[in-house]
Amino acid sequence: MTTFFDKQLTKPLPFSRNLFSYGMGTIALLLTGFALLALFSVLFEIFRQGLPGLTWDVFTSLPAPTGEAGVPTGFGNAIQGTVLMVAIATLLSVPLGILTAIYLSEIGKTGAIANTVRFVMSILSAVPSIVVGVFAYAVVVLATLFNYKGFSALAGAFALAVIMLPIVVLSTEEALKLVPRQQRLASAALGANSVQTTFKIVVASALPSITTGVLLAIARVSGETAPLLFTALFSQSWIETLLNPTPSLSVMIYNYSGSPFAAQVQLAWTASLVLLGMVFVTNLLSRFVTRKR
Repeated sequence: MTTFFDKQLTKPLPFSRNLFSYGMGTIALLLTGFALLALFSVLFEIFRQGLPGLTWDVFTSLPAPTGEAGVPTGFGNAIQGTVLMVAIATLLSVPLGILTAIYLSEIGKTGAIANTVRFVMSILSAVPSIVVGVFAYAVVVLATLFNYKGFSALAGAFALAVIMLPIVVLSTEEALKLVPRQQRLASAALGANSVQTTFKIVVASALPSITTGVLLAIARVSGETAPLLFTALFSQSWIETLLNPTPSLSVMIYNYSGSPFAAQVQLAWTASLVLLGMVFVTNLLSRFVTRKR
């Protein structure tokens, strides 16, 4: 027997409500299309301009002197510098960030110190990267560290680590909070102490999400330019020490994109394509880790 409520549930919506729903859906679809159009336009232009210069030489050679034809040209040193500085920044920020997140989630929780740290991390995550670069320039480049004063790979890595730190802390804390409280209680009931519970149960359960946060932080800093302009600067040579100016892909793109020489502009486009590929692979890894949970 059909009741009054069943009739109300199956009653078609008024034409005005259907029209409004279709209209809003169409507007949302158009706006999404415009956003994707801008994205694909950028990607298309990078591939169109960058692919012609993508040869093995770009990975194994140094930038050729201006005006010399027939000389292999590339930016292997910039790739080397980018990977090196991001790796050092990861080594600096990830252990500190994970330990800080463990303190916030498992020890400090809602205490005054924990709330202060969260507030500082939230502010730091919103600071423009150029401000971080100026800060690193003041405390590292202008200071005498390791009996050396000046632009270096260590200074660049320090600036990138400052940018990575709040991302790692906040994402790791959220990952730890998602671990069910029952797992902590079960571990304690089996006789595990707080340290064993934290590292063998909580951190182990949240490890895929923590890894995803770390990979996203790496992808975030891989394309940074402003901090490296103030700290690592640039170099046309291979890296021999961490205490000298160090090349990077992002700074090379910045330097060569406005060059009057076609060969350098082509290198900038090709470097953009390579950097895009590196960031894409990093994001792909983060997706893969998330799906493996």
